Amino acid sequence: MTPTLRALLCLGLSVGLRTPVQTGPLPKPTIWAEAGPVIPSGSPVTIWCQGTPQAEEYCLDKEGSPAPWKIQELLEPKDRAKFSITRMTEQDVRRYRCYYRSPAGWSERSDLLHLVVTGSYSKPSLSALPSPVVTSGGNVTLQCGSGQGFGRFILTKEGDHRLSWALDSQPQLSGQFLALFPVGPMTPSHRGTFRCYGCSRYSPQVCSYPSDTLKLLVSGESGKPSLLSQQGPIVASGQSLTLQCRSDVGYDRFALHKEGGRDLPQSLVLQPQAGLSQAHFPLGSVSSSHGGRYRCYGGYNLSSEWSAPSDPLDILVAGQLSDTPSLSVQPGPRVASGENVTLRCQSQSQRDTFLLSKEGAADPPLRLRSKYRAQQFQAEFSMSPVTSAHRGTYRCYSSKSSSPFLLSHPSEPLELLVSGPKWNMNILIGVSVALVLLLSLLLFLLLRHRRQSKGRMSGTTHPEPKDRGQQISSSPAVDAQEEHLYAAMKDLPGESVELDPQAAASNTPQDVTYAHLNPSTLRRKTCAPPSSPSEEPTDEPSVYAALAIH
Repeated sequence: MTPTLRALLCLGLSVGLRTPVQTGPLPKPTIWAEAGPVIPSGSPVTIWCQGTPQAEEYCLDKEGSPAPWKIQELLEPKDRAKFSITRMTEQDVRRYRCYYRSPAGWSERSDLLHLVVTGSYSKPSLSALPSPVVTSGGNVTLQCGSGQGFGRFILTKEGDHRLSWALDSQPQLSGQFLALFPVGPMTPSHRGTFRCYGCSRYSPQVCSYPSDTLKLLVSGESGKPSLLSQQGPIVASGQSLTLQCRSDVGYDRFALHKEGGRDLPQSLVLQPQAGLSQAHFPLGSVSSSHGGRYRCYGGYNLSSEWSAPSDPLDILVAGQLSDTPSLSVQPGPRVASGENVTLRCQSQSQRDTFLLSKEGAADPPLRLRSKYRAQQFQAEFSMSPVTSAHRGTYRCYSSKSSSPFLLSHPSEPLELLVSGPKWNMNILIGVSVALVLLLSLLLFLLLRHRRQSKGRMSGTTHPEPKDRGQQISSSPAVDAQEEHLYAAMKDLPGESVELDPQAAASNTPQDVTYAHLNPSTLRRKTCAPPSSPSEEPTDEPSVYAALAIH
């Protein structure tokens, strides 16, 4: 069949009949562009049309052109044909359909293929919210945005021949134009590389250069790693910044992601040590672009899945705002444990938020909304009650809600000193007083015991006489009389004096007792024999000796 006849047949089908004549159950073919429907300007394009092995020829219609626009002779295998466009231009930006003819008749037309030419405008940005690593079954939103007044945005996936998504843009108060593409629930089939384009409001198939690529990954169920900054959460402009991702799971690699960022930097773990795998991400000299929220992920070389994300780490860049707030403390920088302390941060510049940071602390700084008082913007950070853990050096910063990761210059440092609680001092004083009293009492009892011991020893060696039934005071006069009486008794010739044993045995260390000089116990011992037994003893006065024994 000559090319002219084939063209007339296709033309008759397309113009005269408008609807293909189908004499049998001929399914409609499938149409796609080999490199995808979004074509850079000036690039070649190959369009494929796939029917059945019984097809004898294929025709391609181009919107706005006489049908058929192209006719393709069959090659082996006969179930498909390709149509080539040497160089893509804006004139080729149309909608295309294809169909085929077989001995049974003409097929239906295929679905429409929309071709888009790119490279006419600057590229938009593409980000994943909240993260490009999504748990299986979760959802993610891909955000395409630009400051140019695009009428719509197109999202494509690498390797997918279809035009994945196209959405009208939504203008924002900030002057940006955005489109939000929801993706999910996530399955492994959603994993891939995405790009987006901004398209003209008046020529929707004439679009911008592609955005930077974004890799969408599905995370597994393995344990999440931890992310920390070696310089702390607040860094100064020009300072070198390194983030460290670590895990006790033996991952082979880690990936770092910044919220709203474009891609996932990756780092291999070459030699995990002591069951701890870690990777360092040097981010270079700090600038305002480093401020933001970061997460990291762990993975294995033989798997395309990633772990659950780490807890977020906010990197705050100081010195980006011109003001320097002041920091004060009430009641003062020296406080006792248990007291209430308030740190006040204030600035004369209009600020939305104040942050309080403790030197050497790995925890994120405290944040409070500012209040306008006494012609200043300020925030009061209350610490109640204070403990020794609050001891340290503090600084405060200010920030704006429009750029929460960019901070002012730091305030002058304020050192908070925390001593022991006041009630501890009262207890210490009370214990000290009680100890002094106890020692005094013990000393008094010791001295008294020594005096009593000396008194007992003195009373045993030198008993003193005293009158019966009457206690004699220890005045000097009485002592002299007792000594005189004792001497007189001692000087009696040829006689000796014996004490009553019962009276002597009744003496106790605590009481004053009396030993009696009884006539019955005072016996005259001479060499002459006694008088007759009938002779009554002479009535001799009783003599009493008082012995005061202490």
